[in-house]
Amino acid sequence: MINLLFAMGADAATGIKGFFQQASPILLMAAFAVGFYFLAIAPQRKRDKQLKAMMEALKPGDKVRTIGGIYGVVHQVKEDMVTLAVGPDKVKIVFAKGAIATIEDAEVEKSLEDGISK
Repeated sequence: MINLLFAMGADAATGIKGFFQQASPILLMAAFAVGFYFLAIAPQRKRDKQLKAMMEALKPGDKVRTIGGIYGVVHQVKEDMVTLAVGPDKVKIVFAKGAIATIEDAEVEKSLEDGISK
């Protein structure tokens, strides 16, 4: 193999060098595309799956926080609507399911109720 390269002389070296000069922009773009996928698209897909699973598991009695920052307890769940009981008077407010940001733990709701009633 080495003898073949020596026999071909400078033409083989120029051909290999020329190939990498032409292919390097394509390889660089492919590397950026793969990096972008793993840094941006894959984590977003994972978050979307988690959010969808959370929405499916939503049930009456869950303590939630809306995207607007309202804390409440789920009173009723319909297809794409959620009724929350909010505040010490348990006022019922209807939200779209997509407005639920997170399912909170009981400690947050308890501290809010203590703060409101004082």
